[in-house]
Amino acid sequence: MKTWFEKKFNKHSASLKKIRPKNIFPKFNLSYSNTIILINVLFFIFVIILMNLFDNLNIFSWVALNPSKILSGKTLWTFVTSMFMHGGFGHLFANMISLMFIGNFVEKLIGKKRFLGLYFVGGLFAALFFILISFITKNGLDISIIGASGAIFALGGLLAVLTPKLPVLVFFVIPLPMWAAMVFLMFGLWAISNSFGLPIGNIAHLGGLIVGVSYGLFLKKKYPGKTKMISKYFTR
Repeated sequence: MKTWFEKKFNKHSASLKKIRPKNIFPKFNLSYSNTIILINVLFFIFVIILMNLFDNLNIFSWVALNPSKILSGKTLWTFVTSMFMHGGFGHLFANMISLMFIGNFVEKLIGKKRFLGLYFVGGLFAALFFILISFITKNGLDISIIGASGAIFALGGLLAVLTPKLPVLVFFVIPLPMWAAMVFLMFGLWAISNSFGLPIGNIAHLGGLIVGVSYGLFLKKKYPGKTKMISKYFTR
């Protein structure tokens, strides 16, 4: 299916009907989003199995990203492995259910290649941003981070710019437009982590969000007519 960037639109926007929000539920085909979800699940299971087989081997330290190690030139592969590992089933489920809905929608909206680029650039920048802030503040240098949240926040940031009024249900309960949902999640998770001392990678989330918003603004500048049309279409 061609994405809206490659289509010519008529005044009735008929070519957008295939990607209305009601059609974002993924089918049983391996889209890029679904493939990433599968890799995340399999990698999580694989690491858990290894951790149970080798009690004396700290496998977690080999897959999680640690700023002090990165700054020392060690475990550089964790820029990638950390994006596919999660701290528990709840963490994995929350991220994968978000990726299932947001990822497949973004993939249909901007195309597979753009989606894949945004996902990994967002995830990598989220890690770099976390390391940079840790280095500047000298706080969190020995804290390891894992999860796909940074990449997912990049996708959400893009939607907050391109489809700001798209109605969504935060935590499947709270109805908000997309732009407000991203603000709520960003500052809500920050407040929760500070109040209850939960290990949430808020700095990494912010890094991913910056990438998504920046790319959304770039697309709006490059395709002003199309982005205006898509924004109006998804306010219905």
